[in-house]
Amino acid sequence: MMTSEQSQEFLERYKHLEAIELEKNQLIEDLLRRLSEVEGAYQREKLDRERETRFNRDIQIHEMELMEQISQVKNIMDREPFIIVLLNGDSIIFNETYLQQGEIGGRKAAQQLWDTLQDYIIENFSGTLQPKIMVRLYTNVKLLKELCEKAGIVDDPAQIDSFIEGFNTSKALFDIVNTGSDRDQADKKITEIFRLHLYNCHCHQILIGCSQGPECAQVLHEIQMTRELAGRISLIEGTPFEQDLEAIRSAYRVMRFQDLFRDSKITPAAGPWKAPVAQAPQPIPTPSPSVGLSVLTRTPTNTTTASSNTSAPAVSAIVAANAPKPKPTNEQTVLSKPTTATEIEVQQLKTIPRNRYGQRIDKFEFKNIPRDEINRIKKMKLCNSHFLLGGCSSDNCYHNHKYKLSKKEAHILQAIAHMTPCRFGSECDDLDCIYGHRCPYGQPGKKDCFYGSNCRFTAAQHGIDTNVVKLTKV
Repeated sequence: MMTSEQSQEFLERYKHLEAIELEKNQLIEDLLRRLSEVEGAYQREKLDRERETRFNRDIQIHEMELMEQISQVKNIMDREPFIIVLLNGDSIIFNETYLQQGEIGGRKAAQQLWDTLQDYIIENFSGTLQPKIMVRLYTNVKLLKELCEKAGIVDDPAQIDSFIEGFNTSKALFDIVNTGSDRDQADKKITEIFRLHLYNCHCHQILIGCSQGPECAQVLHEIQMTRELAGRISLIEGTPFEQDLEAIRSAYRVMRFQDLFRDSKITPAAGPWKAPVAQAPQPIPTPSPSVGLSVLTRTPTNTTTASSNTSAPAVSAIVAANAPKPKPTNEQTVLSKPTTATEIEVQQLKTIPRNRYGQRIDKFEFKNIPRDEINRIKKMKLCNSHFLLGGCSSDNCYHNHKYKLSKKEAHILQAIAHMTPCRFGSECDDLDCIYGHRCPYGQPGKKDCFYGSNCRFTAAQHGIDTNVVKLTKV
């Protein structure tokens, strides 16, 4: 028979087995739970791996496409490489040996410049394969011709025209551009074209020949600290650099083409230059020999192209009627020395004062005219043509023609007419033009007046030099 001790032992053994069974079940549950977690992590990792594989494959394909696009863009960027040469004709002047040969000299100068630039490219930019060379020289052709003639470099100003023609036709990308009488145009054009090509990938180098000019110096000063941009620029020195350019020359490559360009400006020969004097022809004997005036004739010149639109004074008509027609000449004529007050007056009426740039100069001093008088005359709505030219041709003119104008009021009306810009600007050679050829409120050397952008006169009609150096006979 089983004793109580045995029963108790069996019970303890059962409980022990039961505890082991519970622990086993817990272990199985933990293993199953962990397996589920691992399987979930595996699936996520598998998805991530597949996603990365697809992404890498797409990236590789995209990278190959980008590399192909970069190659195409690089090929486009490498096409048509060029360097541009911007020259200011005020400081970059060809040697006289070229100027004197006319068209042939222009061709020789262009070829010599091309050869010199080719050597410079090979020496400094060997990585650039056969770049095209573009040359733009900006100058006042009219002033250049006058200076060359006065200095004795050429006998005929037409040689300069032939030189320019030879230079321009020798190379497709070589041009000498006439900037007209505005002395700042060359500097402005060079600056704007420089800015246009500075970031142009096809332009591998910009060569600037500009020994003077505030705008050019300013833009070079702005970029001198940017090494990548400064390396794209070279300076050509003709005449010595002015102070503002001399201060920054160390930041750029500087070269001199001594065999090609002058190192000094053109200066007239010793002694004052005079145009050939046109001798007054002997008047034909007439019944009225008392009219003792020197004959004033209209002679075609290089600086005048238009004729007067109104009749000349009566004394001029008498002289013209008694004098034979002079032979036309291409040279500027100088009036014979007047001997009477009448001759002096007529001679002054027959000339147009101009400065050294050939710009017409209006000598009205508006400071001496009271402002209230100007306003009073303006309110009267007087006809300029009627009172200043002697007659009005308009049938529908609504301005006043009946007012009796005093001499002082006529002077003020003439000043008021000069407040209206002449459409021909400072090049106007109409002897009887009543309109303004420079801003009456401007000052020499200043490119604006107190009216600013609202001024009726253009920028070229501001800052005009008022020193008269010649009188154009019309």
